[in-house]
Amino acid sequence: MLPLNDPVLTVLLCLLAYLTGSVLFAIPVCRLWKLPDPRAQGSGNPGATNVYRTGGWPPALATLVLDALKGWFPVWLAIWAELSVFAQAMVALCAVTGHMVPLFYRFQGGKGVATALGGGLALAPVTTLVISAIWGMMMWRWRISALASVVAIGCGPLVSAVLEPETLPLFGLLALLIVVRHRNNLIRLAQGRESRF
Repeated sequence: MLPLNDPVLTVLLCLLAYLTGSVLFAIPVCRLWKLPDPRAQGSGNPGATNVYRTGGWPPALATLVLDALKGWFPVWLAIWAELSVFAQAMVALCAVTGHMVPLFYRFQGGKGVATALGGGLALAPVTTLVISAIWGMMMWRWRISALASVVAIGCGPLVSAVLEPETLPLFGLLALLIVVRHRNNLIRLAQGRESRF
């Protein structure tokens, strides 16, 4: 463990996670690929799905991986430092919160799904892989990213309660945050206006 007591290290890693989460990789990725700003296209969400709509799979995959890594890395640091599962979960939540309300972009961010994926893979890999499989099945059936994300993360608390119960509070909060962030998508879905892949 690093030579810092747990509360100080937890606060430092939470701050690091929030700042790392505040980097919206969709924006530099689109600049690199010479694509329009994702915040001004489609749903206006700076995430992999919206990047895919304007640039296809390569920039979307790059966005997904980078957004996931910014969730995975600070949680991995917390695990390496042997912090408690509760502290690790706090770090993961801070990373997701950073993506949703980023300091560097006037607190206007994305949905947090990819960042939650990265944090979840570090902290609760079995639960996260099951949730990812649910997402994949929903996408295969309906081709609607928002629907797949909401259903998958909505199953998160139940899956974690069965497989990795110590992470249930994390997946409960993630489900709440991500479903709320998808509220406009859910309204469009109810109206039959949500975009398909």
